[in-house]
Amino acid sequence: MTSSRRDFLRTAALLGAAAPLAAAGCSTTDPEQERSGGGTLERARKDGAIRVGFANEAPYGYTDTSGKLTGEAPELARVVFGELGIKKVEGVQVDFGGLIGGLKAKRFDAIAAGMFVTPDRCKEVAFADPEYVAKSAFLVPKGNPKGLLQATDPGKKGVKVGVLTGAVEADYAAKLGVKKGDIKTFTDQASAYEGLKAGRVDCVWLTRISLADVLSKHKGEPFEVTAPFGPVIGGKEQFGAGAFAFRPADADLVKAFNGKLAELKSANRLLPILQPFGFTRAEMPTAGDTAAKFCAG
Repeated sequence: MTSSRRDFLRTAALLGAAAPLAAAGCSTTDPEQERSGGGTLERARKDGAIRVGFANEAPYGYTDTSGKLTGEAPELARVVFGELGIKKVEGVQVDFGGLIGGLKAKRFDAIAAGMFVTPDRCKEVAFADPEYVAKSAFLVPKGNPKGLLQATDPGKKGVKVGVLTGAVEADYAAKLGVKKGDIKTFTDQASAYEGLKAGRVDCVWLTRISLADVLSKHKGEPFEVTAPFGPVIGGKEQFGAGAFAFRPADADLVKAFNGKLAELKSANRLLPILQPFGFTRAEMPTAGDTAAKFCAG
């Protein structure tokens, strides 16, 4: 995985094929629909295609060695939108920090990149219900020499923490006492790993799922993933709930997506889609794990 794969709108892949997309800066929404707001579901069904922004973070969404965009979010998109009568999912690979801006600018119709549902993000986009919930972990040198086990440890011990640009872990770290200068941002997992390897940071803070994927690509290297934990912010344990996001005007699209996602959950079809990417039953959301719950904080 290279950092260029997360460059904003640089790499585009058609799910299930290697054909390039048209210029990513062009909106796929009819101008009249843009003026009136919404209409994306109707247009996508008519056209048989929908454009979705993804970020290059395995195992959520990434380009494999063959050039295919895959991961839990792209594969779930293919199933859900396919069952909504939208057979073609045009995937645009985007830097994580540009996802929400690109959605609001109508460069694509939805975003899906393991993005956590947070109150601040809910002010800008309309989240579908989560397709997974996950706890945090640290990637640390073998033996965990700094003794980092809980979310409060980096702040207490004054260590340097690596996070991804735009990810919630930076906010967690700041709220739990890590000095601003000790929070180092990286564009992707590969660069964060290299930062740890070079000693620029003492740990990398992401979800357990992400870090396990990183480690699987560096077998034999002197690093390990700590046991998972849930940061406690304001007296509440924070579980990462990943979900697709849409423009607020597209309420009908959100409702349709949620309906199909609920069907997958009730029929026990969701886990088989996500399982090849390291997800387990422990990461499956419960009936109470809704977008509304996580938007409320």
